Amino acid sequence: MHILVCEFVTGGGMPPDTAIPASLAREGNLMLHALLADLLEVPGVEVTVTRDARLPPLASPVRSITITDPRESWSLWEDLARQADGVWPIAPETDGALERFSRTVEVTGRHLLNSRADAVAVASSKAATAALLAAAGLPVVPVWRVRAVVADGPPGNGPWVVKPDDGAGCIDTRLIRDHADWRGWLAEADRSGFVVQPFQPGTPASLSMLCRDGRAWPLTANRQNVSLSGGRFSYGGGIVGGMALSPALTDLAQGVAVALPGLFGCVGVDVIVGPDGPTIIEVNPRLTTSSVGMRRATGLNVAAAVLDLSRAPPIPPPPVTRIEPILLTLEG
Repeated sequence: MHILVCEFVTGGGMPPDTAIPASLAREGNLMLHALLADLLEVPGVEVTVTRDARLPPLASPVRSITITDPRESWSLWEDLARQADGVWPIAPETDGALERFSRTVEVTGRHLLNSRADAVAVASSKAATAALLAAAGLPVVPVWRVRAVVADGPPGNGPWVVKPDDGAGCIDTRLIRDHADWRGWLAEADRSGFVVQPFQPGTPASLSMLCRDGRAWPLTANRQNVSLSGGRFSYGGGIVGGMALSPALTDLAQGVAVALPGLFGCVGVDVIVGPDGPTIIEVNPRLTTSSVGMRRATGLNVAAAVLDLSRAPPIPPPPVTRIEPILLTLEG
């Protein structure tokens, strides 16, 4: 089986006229190397990757195609996808990148080793995701589009969290303490593409799971290292498997899969765990940073498990019988 792996940041997706941020390149490299290590252990699998010429070449036994002009990346990715049996994109939801990638692969008729494009379209919008999951009766932190509440401000007296509706990680995520802070934030820039949520106290965490056809197989519950400085949130990694996979979290995973049956393969669900249980923040319809520590934490070859799920009929992943918490840091 010939698989094309495209990690967006390191594989040619960044603009050609600016340097690739070191933090994004590091995170992308970590996810890419973890996935390649698992894929290369699967008998009969051959892998092709693309690599931005601004970054050091890969020291990995895979076919690597260097992209010197990122303006040509999308056409090259489509050509390479047509030559592959399966395509595994690792891309952010921002600016529709992951949805575009997913639709491109679906058009080629090749195996998309990621969530379906329609599910990605919903999960790429925090407002749309919250509305869908709330309608399904799942506990979700409310989300309001900024343009809908700009006149009177969000409900309540704060604090709130603001972020891009299609954002990934903690990029441009801020804490707004009161209405005066809200007005100041609005005046700084165009906020039409942002959403606002009430600040939810509790422990930041994520669920890592595999999905297919409305069913979820939870793998780990992960503590997230989310810090706040100067009103800005940042994500610095966390502990993969650092939280017990409780029945409440398992039920939450199944509920998300049922509500978004197009989720496939690796999926992450960001939650806040408070005294009354977990509350959903957002759904990541893709491989997440926690995958970097997944093999060491569980012993499971996640790539092999996803390939088994893509079969007809699918082969469910083996149960995770042990979890060893793994510290994951994104610092250089």
